[in-house]
Amino acid sequence: MKYIKFFLVGILFGIVMSKAEIISWYRIYEMFKFQSFHMYGIIGSAVLLGMISMFLFKKKMVKTFEGNEIHITPKKVGLYRNLLGGTLFGLGWALAGACPGPMFVLVGKGVVSILVVIFGATLGAFLYGLLKDKLPH
Repeated sequence: MKYIKFFLVGILFGIVMSKAEIISWYRIYEMFKFQSFHMYGIIGSAVLLGMISMFLFKKKMVKTFEGNEIHITPKKVGLYRNLLGGTLFGLGWALAGACPGPMFVLVGKGVVSILVVIFGATLGAFLYGLLKDKLPH
């Protein structure tokens, strides 16, 4: 019962993604062919919201639901790792027609075939967890 608010926010977020056509394979296809601004506008607004959120986190203006401060650990930026990771993410997104968030919305909409993609993403995350100490960071 404690986490019902998170469940309800997740349902609302899924409805918004569905109504905004973020989960549409055709919208993603248009984006990768540079035929429509729709997804770029959504991604741009998400980046802007993320920048504002990070600013508020770093200024200690936002706390967790338990009242704890949020600590941001600086990460190394490397051309090789960011380029490789971004390329792998983009290829997976293009091949699957969905990134991680909308995959679960598609399950809720009854697209059963996306379960194969979710299995692959889960397997990839599991394998990364096993191999991360051996990979270049």
